[in-house]
Amino acid sequence: MFNFKGFKLNKIKYYINITLFMLKIGRFNTLKVVKKTPQGLYLDSDRGEILLPNKYIPQGTTIGSKVEVFIYSDSEDRLIATTLKPYAQEGEFACLQVKEVTKMGAFMEWGLEKDLFVPIKEQHKPMAVGEKHVVRVCLDLRTDRLLGVAKLGSFLEKDTSNLQIGEEVHLLVYEFTTLGIMCIVNNLYAGMLYKNEVFKELTIGEKIKGYVKNIREEDGKIDLSLRKEGFEGIKDQSEIILKNLQQNGGFLPYGDNSSPEEIKKQFQMSKKTFKRLIGNLYKQGKIVILEHGIRLKA
Repeated sequence: MFNFKGFKLNKIKYYINITLFMLKIGRFNTLKVVKKTPQGLYLDSDRGEILLPNKYIPQGTTIGSKVEVFIYSDSEDRLIATTLKPYAQEGEFACLQVKEVTKMGAFMEWGLEKDLFVPIKEQHKPMAVGEKHVVRVCLDLRTDRLLGVAKLGSFLEKDTSNLQIGEEVHLLVYEFTTLGIMCIVNNLYAGMLYKNEVFKELTIGEKIKGYVKNIREEDGKIDLSLRKEGFEGIKDQSEIILKNLQQNGGFLPYGDNSSPEEIKKQFQMSKKTFKRLIGNLYKQGKIVILEHGIRLKA
């Protein structure tokens, strides 16, 4: 049975240890070819010679060549090289699909022949075949095995002092809760999009652009939005309506009589926001509000 205590280290110790080795396991390395055998080419490293199997050898590679390879442990715990590209490297988050489930844990497809193992203890909830989960790729420093960890809290920063309200950020959706949608912010923090403020369908693993709406003083938690706040946000949403009109011959059958669901589906906004925006566009002389819809003003 695996002992996973090795990778449950605090971040400072983890990164000090990992940088002691020139060879970066779980990441791409550029290594020199030093030997040719029937099984493949052997690459030089400070951890000894590492096999690059024949099926992964780039055309034209010879002794003395340098090749960029991903390093990981094979099924017999030997370091091995490949030119295949995994969906995530050590220290990165990725949304992966469960391929197989056993009593010990789940195996996830991640672009290599050897699937990424997620121990039961590191699952935030029991995984099932076919499901997608966001995991962190981690290295067990004692065994050189790469593992997936779905309990993400310990990898997310608590100090949000480098973020600013209104800042544009990159989001990775990783969990749905009763309140909203949890996202990894800039690959560093956890933040929430509240359900009543999201007007489009999102899925686990989806990468989207967002904005920091608020950072709570009491606990540093981040509230997120998919739209800019203030005048710039209103301008962007108005552009969505105008673009829809232009793409539909200058007329759209939406107005006071439209249902909130219709407005949400067409414009990804609430009916209240839609009514406010078309009112502004009318005052600006850009549209005409009709009994059964809106039309671009000629």
